[in-house]
Amino acid sequence: MSCLDEYTPLILPVCFRQSEKAGLTLVRFEACDDIFLQKAVKECSSTALSHQYLSNLDQKTKNSSISSHFIMERAPSIVNQIQPPTFGDLVTILSIDGGGIRGIIPATILSFLESLLQELDGEDARLADYFDVITGTDTGGIMTAMLTAPNENDRPLFTAEDIKAFYHDHCPRIFPQCRWPFGFLTKIFKAIAGPRYSGKYLHELLREKLGKTRLHQTLTNVVIPTYDIKRLQPIIFSTYKVKSTPSLDAQLSDICIGTSAAPTYLPAHCFETKDSEGNVREFNLIDGGVAVTNPALVAMGEVTKEVFKENPDFFPIKPMDYRRFLVVSIGTGSPERRKEYTATSASKWGILGWLLSGGSTPLIDVFSQASSDMVDIHISVVFQALHSKSNYFRIEDDTIRETESSVHATTKENMENLVKIGEGLLKKPVSRVNLETGIYEPVENEGTNEEALKKIAKQLCAERRLREMRSPHVPSFKRG
Repeated sequence: MSCLDEYTPLILPVCFRQSEKAGLTLVRFEACDDIFLQKAVKECSSTALSHQYLSNLDQKTKNSSISSHFIMERAPSIVNQIQPPTFGDLVTILSIDGGGIRGIIPATILSFLESLLQELDGEDARLADYFDVITGTDTGGIMTAMLTAPNENDRPLFTAEDIKAFYHDHCPRIFPQCRWPFGFLTKIFKAIAGPRYSGKYLHELLREKLGKTRLHQTLTNVVIPTYDIKRLQPIIFSTYKVKSTPSLDAQLSDICIGTSAAPTYLPAHCFETKDSEGNVREFNLIDGGVAVTNPALVAMGEVTKEVFKENPDFFPIKPMDYRRFLVVSIGTGSPERRKEYTATSASKWGILGWLLSGGSTPLIDVFSQASSDMVDIHISVVFQALHSKSNYFRIEDDTIRETESSVHATTKENMENLVKIGEGLLKKPVSRVNLETGIYEPVENEGTNEEALKKIAKQLCAERRLREMRSPHVPSFKRG
């Protein structure tokens, strides 16, 4: 039993605690009687909380019936890591869609955003230093792991610019293009015989780059959706869930292999985890895009659940207080809204027709596009209803050509075109989905995406500095 248990009726924990990753604990207690509280703290000091101390009472409450006290434990902190939202004004979320090779588009945009942060806070600034949660599905899940996995110095393993190079260097071997004669017949044969690509190179590459790093070791919170075909249910790999569900603490490489295992393209992935008590859990995973291509709403849900659980990192945020959220959602592009598929043609399709039509995979395209659109529309409705449109920033291009919409076309020309699409998106006006038509429309007087990202970069820097100023975990010289 905890040394505080006997004081539970008298001492109510109502405030903050720093994430364990930052190595510092801060708990605020309110008690009806100072004597009971001091006794509790004294007992704690002689046991597990030997480095804790009782702060001076708040002068405003010293003579009141309820007094405020703080117990702090200081451990070596990593000042580069983001302080929890309880010390700031916002909950910051970065979301990256799935889309295979089209991940080059968000990688290009994220490289630009990270460069803005570096201009403001120095060349060591990384995206993981500014977002409370980074979430991604499929190719976005791989990016999420790369941006948050620690290197030997406990700094992000990859910069956003590194990820652009990663796609160019490795995707041609992940998705080798068929150069045989009668290529279309080869595709049909592969579609019948098994996945188009073996996944062997991707699996080896992820294990090499991410090593044995596990979910709980990421430098900020991550949320990566997958889908378990044996259980027929989504599996959300969330750092928030690891404490209560240790079986989710898988290696990042296995999570990435699972979330990117797109049906018909890459093989499903099976692996096991074992908790400290020896309990084994088996996962049979395919692409998280089967459940959700745009994972922004999933990440918002994970944060909301933590608020409901009264996680002190989020005090005093309320469960539905989305006005306190800043969500940056980056899409991977979608084909121009045209009559690409019609009921007339689809009515004649059999299994092969749904899997192969005009060089694309209609079944996958329809499911992934519908999932992404529904999430975008739902979040847009929520933020518009709360008069907080600017707190949800979505960059997406729904006008890309058919050849560029492929998830596995890794020719040099196509990859260069995807970079140009990402760069072009920065120059386009800020757009928001029309809730009636589902089409992105420019928003008046909000400038370009590039200008919007510059404002967001300043917001992120200001939020980080605010938290560092308010947080007792950051050395005074760091606060400046």
